[in-house]
Amino acid sequence: MSAAPRFRDKILPVATILVVIVVLWYGAAAWLNAPFERDTAARAGTTIALTDLLKNTMAQERPVLPAPHQVFAELWDTTVNKPITSKRSLVYHAWVTLSATLLGFAIGTLLGILLAIGIVHNRAMDRSLMPWVIASQTVPILAVAPMIIVVLNAIGLSGLLPKALISTYLSFFPIVVGMVKGLRSPEQIQLDLMRTYDASAAQVLTKLRWPAAMPYLFTSLKVAIAISLVGAIVGELPTGAVAGLGARLLAGSYYGQTVQIWSALFMAAGLAAVLVLVVGMLHAMVLKRMGARP
Repeated sequence: MSAAPRFRDKILPVATILVVIVVLWYGAAAWLNAPFERDTAARAGTTIALTDLLKNTMAQERPVLPAPHQVFAELWDTTVNKPITSKRSLVYHAWVTLSATLLGFAIGTLLGILLAIGIVHNRAMDRSLMPWVIASQTVPILAVAPMIIVVLNAIGLSGLLPKALISTYLSFFPIVVGMVKGLRSPEQIQLDLMRTYDASAAQVLTKLRWPAAMPYLFTSLKVAIAISLVGAIVGELPTGAVAGLGARLLAGSYYGQTVQIWSALFMAAGLAAVLVLVVGMLHAMVLKRMGARP
């Protein structure tokens, strides 16, 4: 694709949406932060000009809605200007959350694949376990997380593992559903052909079902790793953690530091985007090795 069509078809639409979002964000920040400035001026017995009002709403210390430049300034300060070992560094907090995310994601991936294989090959598991897998996701994670943390702390487990298990609870579900669909995706004529070769169930799994399930697996992994990050953040909230993006959000909520809250949210969103991108790159590499067309 040449430079002009690439700009027109890919860069320009995304840039236009981003500009619209930033303009609406600035407008909302001015609108939501203006009452505080008017009240301040009223208490002082003065009137505030429109230009001063707009200027002040963009630079409040604890705004209702931070302006974009405030959020990005906080992000720059807490990622570039702070040492990564500092507890004020978002890089440090992101690593704490990422470690629980990756551990929970790994456990959830293994558990999801094993459950999917069992459901596909065992009719009893299909009829009994699959409904429970689906029903497990109807319970809000905000209700489950404190119970998991308290129970595990009672038996002496604390720190990384409880948060990872909450990530596992969220991440295994899309993998189970996606892999069940993927392992059942081969057509009946292909399964009949394997039977004519006198293939065992293990051979059918490794030579037919597993390769057919790869696109479903990586699509599920993209969803799973994103919600695994959400699980790790949620797992930090009821523990009173002092490190991690969840702890950063909690501290900002305690002290009314909305700029800190928004910067942590943007860091979490960026981290999730990077994780999904990495899974997407692995997906492309695996499909290339399997001989898929580019």
